[in-house]
Amino acid sequence: MEERPVHEEAPQSEEARKQSAEHIRHKLALLPDQPGCYLMKNAEGKIIYVGKAKVLKNRVRSYFNGSHDGKTQRLVSEIRDFEYIVTANNMEALILECNLIKKHHPRYNVLLKDDKSFPYIKITNERHPRLEVTRRVVKDKGKYFGPYPNAFAAQQTKKLLDRIYPLRKCKTLPDKVCLYYHLGQCIAPCEFEVEPDKYEKMVQEITRFLAGGHDEVKAELQRKMEAAAEALEFERAKEFRDQIAAIDAVMEKQKITLTDSLDRDVFGFAVDKGWMCVQILYMRQGKLIERHTTTFPFYGEPYDDFMTFVSQYYSENPALPREIFLPLPAGDDEAGTHAEEVCAALQNWLNVKVFMPKRGKKRDVVRMAEENAKVALEEKFRLIERDEERSVKAVQGLAQWLGLPYIRRIEAFDNSNIQGTNPVSAMVVFTDGKPDRKEYRKYKVRTVKGPDDYETMREVVRRRYERVLKEGLPLPELIVVDGGKGQIAAAIDVLENELGLSIPVCGLAKDAKHRTSQLIVGESAEVVPLPRDSQEFYLLQRIQDEVHRFAVTFHREQRGKSMIASRLDAIPGIGEKRRKLLLKHFGSIKK
Repeated sequence: MEERPVHEEAPQSEEARKQSAEHIRHKLALLPDQPGCYLMKNAEGKIIYVGKAKVLKNRVRSYFNGSHDGKTQRLVSEIRDFEYIVTANNMEALILECNLIKKHHPRYNVLLKDDKSFPYIKITNERHPRLEVTRRVVKDKGKYFGPYPNAFAAQQTKKLLDRIYPLRKCKTLPDKVCLYYHLGQCIAPCEFEVEPDKYEKMVQEITRFLAGGHDEVKAELQRKMEAAAEALEFERAKEFRDQIAAIDAVMEKQKITLTDSLDRDVFGFAVDKGWMCVQILYMRQGKLIERHTTTFPFYGEPYDDFMTFVSQYYSENPALPREIFLPLPAGDDEAGTHAEEVCAALQNWLNVKVFMPKRGKKRDVVRMAEENAKVALEEKFRLIERDEERSVKAVQGLAQWLGLPYIRRIEAFDNSNIQGTNPVSAMVVFTDGKPDRKEYRKYKVRTVKGPDDYETMREVVRRRYERVLKEGLPLPELIVVDGGKGQIAAAIDVLENELGLSIPVCGLAKDAKHRTSQLIVGESAEVVPLPRDSQEFYLLQRIQDEVHRFAVTFHREQRGKSMIASRLDAIPGIGEKRRKLLLKHFGSIKK
């Protein structure tokens, strides 16, 4: 088997491309001047992007006219066909887009991948209610509060409430009282009769607390603490004091307060380098209590994709505030008018008030969300640049340790077989300290019989660099082999004596626990004393782990194929074509 790139789609013939382009041109001419949704498809007919448009004709044509940034160009390069659905208005387009994205999960869309289910705190609707953190909101007459930005915030709040309100903690009632009862955190309905009024009072107080009434709860605890102190119940007073301190610790200091005491979600967003960051500020009873940040690549118009995010967010998180604040769009009056129409559509769909504040404190809080989004996005890019700098410095440091003028490209090899069966090898490439996956190669070992690592290394190195010389491909500044002196010597012998190449070769030896232990160089297997905690050593570990993972994955693929082939080939009358047809029809050997 010849070396080949990984993750490479089957090439489409020039004729097929021309037919696809002609087909798209004809469809573009027929697009209507109406609102709706469009679905972009790749060569396999799979939906890769869903968008909405106020005017379908203008929006869809924009993908095929003019220039785009590199990220959007990748999307456009995959489009081979499209469909569209006309809607009566923007509201229908917004709802339809959200439903289509949830149905098809297009790879280029905003999918809330790490935010599909936010955590909520729930008061269960049972005879003996309890508190729990859940990511599922269902119509079970329970009371849900949230969403919280992350599970830690929800768990910390629940932990605080568990200390203050002694609702039951066990999912099923035990036969006798548990430790929570002795700690004063459960009223033990398993052993004592509890009046419904007592539960009702606790549920009301918890509801008030979770709806933002922390000051009221603190005032009540303060009153109880003072009463206990006057009655000389100092241990009880200390418990109330600790509960007040816990509320202060869990609830962050409020930065903005609006006097009307309404529950709001405030959105802001920022875009840069093809990425969007959305910041959500949760205001409860007029106070800012939490915030959440999400960053993702976007491929359409910034404001449209932002509104897609908002609509998806509420379709996944049905707990609605009284009001939603959104930022004003950048641009002319037409952009503002379109944004107002989309806001109206969102308001009608969710049945909640949606505003784009233009002045005053409400505008200030939206600006705060926008500024936080901008800062978060800048931080993301600084972290990326920092990682790149570290990788480049690690490669430069490795060059110094090896006495080389510089290293830019590293090629690493690893062999994989089980008792000599289905022997394969793999090569990975790291450029400037980063994996360059389009340059990875896989090899089926052709000439070696049995588990012979040295001869396997010779064959694969020979095939790789014969191809490099023949096609004029770039040579690496360093070759890394998985193994010790024998593997290094095999690689150097082929490179120098057969191909006339002089490329440094190093090996990564492992300890008894199969961990990278030291770097050795050249036929003499000289040990390079790299510090174990250095960036250079960490880079070599990453390279070794990556090439091993790649080789083992390829070996499993080949072993699986050979097992299928041998079991079917053993049946008289079944050849290669019949075997493929059977597998295609049934899907697996078991079926």
